[in-house]
Amino acid sequence: MLSLEELATVDNFRFANRMPTRAAAVRELLKLGLASAGITPADGSRSRDYGVFSRGPNSHTDEDEPPPS
Repeated sequence: MLSLEELATVDNFRFANRMPTRAAAVRELLKLGLASAGITPADGSRSRDYGVFSRGPNSHTDEDEPPPS
């Protein structure tokens, strides 16, 4: 959820950069924000690398995936 001010900022960015949709603007803003933090898609980062909870013995891992049916 975005506040009205945040939504207006996204829309201003969208129109200033001639983006076709609000979703495209949000994706671009996310890319820019991640890049400013030194995170790029090519670095092999996965979302699970940035969790806020520690992984315990009962947490989900790739090895826990059931075999495909």
